[in-house]
Amino acid sequence: MRLLHTADWHLGRTLGGHSLRAEQEHLLGEEFPRLVADAAPDAVLIAGDIFDRAVPPAEAVELLDDILHRIVIGLRIPVVMIPGNHDEARRLSFGARMLSAAGLHIGDSPLGRVVTLRDAHGPVAIVAAGYATPLGLAQHAGAGDFADHDAGFAWLAPQLHTLCGDTARRVLVAHAFVAGGAVCDSERGISVGGTGQIAAARFAGFHYVALGHLHRPQALLNGRLRYSGSPLAYSTSEAGQAKQMLLVEIDAAGGVATEAIALAPLRGLRLLHGEFAALRAATEGRDDFVAITLTDAQPIPDAQRALAELYPRIIGFGYAEQPRQPGPLVAPDGAARALRPFDLFGEFHAAMRGAPLPAEAHAVVAAAIAEAEAAIA
Repeated sequence: MRLLHTADWHLGRTLGGHSLRAEQEHLLGEEFPRLVADAAPDAVLIAGDIFDRAVPPAEAVELLDDILHRIVIGLRIPVVMIPGNHDEARRLSFGARMLSAAGLHIGDSPLGRVVTLRDAHGPVAIVAAGYATPLGLAQHAGAGDFADHDAGFAWLAPQLHTLCGDTARRVLVAHAFVAGGAVCDSERGISVGGTGQIAAARFAGFHYVALGHLHRPQALLNGRLRYSGSPLAYSTSEAGQAKQMLLVEIDAAGGVATEAIALAPLRGLRLLHGEFAALRAATEGRDDFVAITLTDAQPIPDAQRALAELYPRIIGFGYAEQPRQPGPLVAPDGAARALRPFDLFGEFHAAMRGAPLPAEAHAVVAAAIAEAEAAIA
């Protein structure tokens, strides 16, 4: 059985205030269906966070519709997908019962639904279990509440295996934070203190677990549990991170082999460090998304605006060392001393610019002070 595993599309997401519509349309709307056609899998698995929010923008819904039509109808390859913590399961699963007949299987319930596919070696049970909170699982279990995600999944796991019946080869599609996984800054909704984590051992009995939720590609439990990672970088912590989808081969005995298929984004995400003048002179990567850290000792007036003319997709801006801020104006011996407004402004200028007030500015400053004093007299 050949399966293609992807997750965490986050359709409709922005990055640093910039739309990612063009990037998602290029990679997921154009390149992804071509990669699916080349790989010719028996099914595509999408492990949650299809959209970036519960009520996605219309263009994100249209993009998903186009992608699924090209794969399910155009290529006649079934798709099994689940909602993640960013999706609203009931909205995502609209028309699910009718769509199953066409080959789109949506596992909207955390209790899972099983899709049975067959190859030359017999059946493979693919269990699609939507994202669930401990409270949501407790309501299904008739319990008051589960202490954490791990306790909830300890109850859920046997129910998922029951769905498989006597089918020997078993695959689970899930959206969860498995203990031992490495996180990125872009994963919103990750619980701290361990309460959101599920022990890897809870997934025993499945030959392959196609996971979503963590955006960094990674493997756990000897490679049987895998995160495909997000197809695009959604935070500066993912700069330089290779993005991929996974081609999974399951043999007659349930043995698993995986191959990473590299994804090439329309634009990169880069971290730029350097002095203002050097970054203005550089020409490489100006079309990329960039987070800029200036190393100048003093602040540059309107630096971000000036750089934005050359780098139109700035997603972060700051200084490596904070420019000197004016401190308390005290005498060298530490005793406070009274300063005339003109002298006070001179101290401020020296603290901010590292140089005394120019002589040609004295008259202008003095006139401004006199005008202000007259207004409040």
